[in-house]
Amino acid sequence: MSICEPGLAQRLCAVRRAIEEAEAQAHRASGSVTLLTVSKTFDESALQEAIALGVRAFGENYAQEGCRKVDFFREHAADIPLTWHFIGPLQANKTRMVAERFDWVQSIDRLKIAQRLNEQRPCELPALNVLIEVNIDQEESKSGVLPQALLELATQVSKLPRLTLRGLMAIPSAKATPDKNKESLRAMKTLFDSLVSQGFKLDTLSMGMSADMHAAILEGATMVRVGSAIFGARDYGQTQQL
Repeated sequence: MSICEPGLAQRLCAVRRAIEEAEAQAHRASGSVTLLTVSKTFDESALQEAIALGVRAFGENYAQEGCRKVDFFREHAADIPLTWHFIGPLQANKTRMVAERFDWVQSIDRLKIAQRLNEQRPCELPALNVLIEVNIDQEESKSGVLPQALLELATQVSKLPRLTLRGLMAIPSAKATPDKNKESLRAMKTLFDSLVSQGFKLDTLSMGMSADMHAAILEGATMVRVGSAIFGARDYGQTQQL
């Protein structure tokens, strides 16, 4: 597990302030952008510290690690209303545990995964909020639906009764120049607006991380996913990526 560096309160405050500044620069209302705190590889004690500072939404990338944390906090902090987002690639054999615990899945990239989540979502829980992940830069090594296949997948996912399609998610290329990154973010907003114009009731455009959240907000993100700028550097060498 990664070790949370001292100074979490100060880093969290700085991220919140940066979001507010970007909102103002984009002439958007304060609070229009949701901060999703990405807690992958950090243990429960780090999350407890963040919760004490008012964090209520967490993003997890690995199914078994994330489910363990969901179970822990539902047992030990049942009175605190936390929201859990699964944001990593999801294997078919891990869909049930995610469907039974998480509130959101941001990484829908093919119909098979959506269908399994729909079938496995417990009937006593609200419909699972989902985002379609778009491979906006069409990188071979990255998951996500290609832009030209988005409309078909969105149409199919929107028909599944135990899922609620809320919007889109993307991870632009880490190798891109600032100008190319901005172009990719803008292309995501265009795709989002196109679906809305065709009748999809979407409200969430999840894009922007620690390095590019300012640019993402200026281009229309309604949610940014920030981890290392809050918790500190991660140690992937000690992480079993499940």
